[in-house]
Amino acid sequence: MNIGPHALRNNVFVAPMAGVTDRPFRQLCKRLGAGYAVSEMAASNPQLWASVKSSRRLDHDGEMEPKAVQIAGADPDMMAQAARFNVDRGAQIIDINMGCPAKKVCNRQSGSALMADEPLALAIIEAVAKAVDVPVTVKMRTGPTPQQRNAVRLARLAQSAGAAMITIHGRSRACLYAGDAEYDTIAQVKQAVSIPVVANGDIDSAQKARDVLARTGADAVMIGRAAQGRPWIFREIVHYLQTGQQLAGPTAQEIYSLLTGHLQDHYAFYGEFTGVRTARKHVGWYLTGMPAWQGFRDGFNLLETPQAQIEAIAGFFGELPDESELPGQPGQIAANETPFTNRRVA
Repeated sequence: MNIGPHALRNNVFVAPMAGVTDRPFRQLCKRLGAGYAVSEMAASNPQLWASVKSSRRLDHDGEMEPKAVQIAGADPDMMAQAARFNVDRGAQIIDINMGCPAKKVCNRQSGSALMADEPLALAIIEAVAKAVDVPVTVKMRTGPTPQQRNAVRLARLAQSAGAAMITIHGRSRACLYAGDAEYDTIAQVKQAVSIPVVANGDIDSAQKARDVLARTGADAVMIGRAAQGRPWIFREIVHYLQTGQQLAGPTAQEIYSLLTGHLQDHYAFYGEFTGVRTARKHVGWYLTGMPAWQGFRDGFNLLETPQAQIEAIAGFFGELPDESELPGQPGQIAANETPFTNRRVA
């Protein structure tokens, strides 16, 4: 599929996640099969652009194209300025955040709070689309509440305002991440607009991706939390959609290689002090469910240097039992599971 002039490798995407989808993680997911990835949301307030956090979030150096930046805010002029700022620094696609349900975002009337103010949401999309000559996309939810599902109406407005693609998370703002995602609204949005529609929410396996695409008619799926500690999910989904066959999960040795490679990129990107601390969550996501992780975790989280973390992980994998004894190996798993599945959803 295409987003504007950009032809994508496939229709399995990485969702923007604050504190997760930094450049090292996006690059890893793309290497493992993701056809497209969107950055963490960047603030629209110009006073924040020079901060260390914003600078990292806007860093796409060497990243596989197209380079997409998500912006968040509630002021149309400021959002337009933020879009131009990012395009001038290499962004090839601008995504507008109308889906984040976090209080610190919604309390500023941005994120999914914009769905309750359709005139403002429309004004933002129009301002951003007019400000830049790259595709503008929108990520939203089904509505403010389950009783106020206005995604179909807002999607039509977004398309008329110049949006090139719409992603729908199958929950309302009020639902946060509780309960199950619903896909009927996504199907209705797909029927209502002619631009590409992406389905997001609770897609945690290749079979689920296939079922959601079939149920909604969406052009693509977007994977969020299910990719945390499991970046190989993208190649699993792509392979299954293309062949109908389940791809074998990674061995412990491959997970070790992917994890340590990810960490080396992570340390280089953040520096030693911040890198060590922010690496802990990634290591936890990779290793949750493996034998002995619970006993290893507390000591690992006290380590203060990259070398100590890498050496501890090497020791951890060196003490794992034989591959045949690990939980979740072929013959011991359900058809919709793979080795070391962490069972988290987006």
